[in-house]
Amino acid sequence: MANTPVSDRIRSRVEAFVDELSDLIRQSAMDTVAQVLGGGGDGEARRGRRGAAGRAAAEPRAARPRAKGAKRSQDELERLTNRLLAYIKSNPGQRIEQVAKGMGVSTRELNLPAKKLLANKAIRTKGQKRATQYFPR
Repeated sequence: MANTPVSDRIRSRVEAFVDELSDLIRQSAMDTVAQVLGGGGDGEARRGRRGAAGRAAAEPRAARPRAKGAKRSQDELERLTNRLLAYIKSNPGQRIEQVAKGMGVSTRELNLPAKKLLANKAIRTKGQKRATQYFPR
């Protein structure tokens, strides 16, 4: 089946939903761990554990400067797109997971910049789904 704009939009929304669901599951697991580590024992041990668990649970929230659902600014998106293009030029043939790890961002954040670069024909791909490799043109 050929990729149509509708199937691309559906795939994009499904990927976004899966990413959001993964974040929610991860946060739920961290909350459960924080509750387990925070309960039981004498008062002193309990206070020490709560502080450590509270800091661990707060770290992922601190990594997100935007409010949930807020769009990225045009400048921020353009800077990330340029960084992505430069990274792909210096590291051709990597998968998006490898690119994201090398750039220090999530794969979800690279979704739109990668699509823009593909639409502008600044990069090309080889492979499908998670095996997709990115190359400069």
